[in-house]
Amino acid sequence: MELRIVLRGALAGAIAGILGFVFARIFAEPVINQAIDYESGRDDILDKLNQAAGGMPGMDGPEIISRTVQSTFGIATGIIAFSAAMGALVAVAYVALHGRVHLRPRTLVWLIAGFGFLGVFLLPFVKYPANPPAIGHTFTIETRGHLYLTMVAASLILLGLTVYLFRMMVRRFRAGGAAAISAAGFLIVFSALIGLLPSLGDLQANVDAANQFGFARAATETPQPITNILSTPLTIDGHTVAPGQIVYPGFDPDVLWKFRWYSILNQTLVWGTIALAFGWLLERFVGVPAAPRATPQRVAFE
Repeated sequence: MELRIVLRGALAGAIAGILGFVFARIFAEPVINQAIDYESGRDDILDKLNQAAGGMPGMDGPEIISRTVQSTFGIATGIIAFSAAMGALVAVAYVALHGRVHLRPRTLVWLIAGFGFLGVFLLPFVKYPANPPAIGHTFTIETRGHLYLTMVAASLILLGLTVYLFRMMVRRFRAGGAAAISAAGFLIVFSALIGLLPSLGDLQANVDAANQFGFARAATETPQPITNILSTPLTIDGHTVAPGQIVYPGFDPDVLWKFRWYSILNQTLVWGTIALAFGWLLERFVGVPAAPRATPQRVAFE
């Protein structure tokens, strides 16, 4: 029975992944293309600046996977596989909790999916939001990955402790008071967490690269305007670039905002569909517990 429940969770996740792919293909893909176009232009300018300054141009590696494959099969595989895995995990959590929590199956599924949405995506997003291509340096990929996974693990643990605190407090206070105490404790610890973890721009590798073409001190890895950082003019394509002159603009904030907004909507769609589809499949499989019937009471008449 447990395996069948988990398979239904994975199926619900796959359905959510298909919807997530369609959404990403329609809305996010044009934004990603804009980011890639910006990155290509930026790389060309950096090569010319380095050559004009007497340095070596950057070496582009071969395109292992074409952009067409990435934007179709690649993104579809990634979103559907992730969603199916999350659906299976929601099902596993349901199997572990359904005998201990006296809630309707569909209600419990929604609570678990909400827990996952917050812990896996939204809370880590507050500190380390999603970024399109062109944002993020190759020499910090490993560090960024470790920081993000740390944020995910800490968020899930913190949410679990908040639920535990609420269950403890509700024995002494009303539900409203227990919820307020738990929420306050969560906000205090979560604020401390995001304050302790470093901003990406403050990573030592980024600080060390701040004096190179195309890099600048900033709180994030969002590309800043490219300027001539030398004290002498440079000539690029027959044009003289004075010291401090902007050669290429920074990353478009509108493109960045749209990408992150679409990321939030996409994940909301995925987790919401998992909860909706799995809740429906689950109740068709295990049924809905019947509501207790009221016991008739005798009324004495004098």
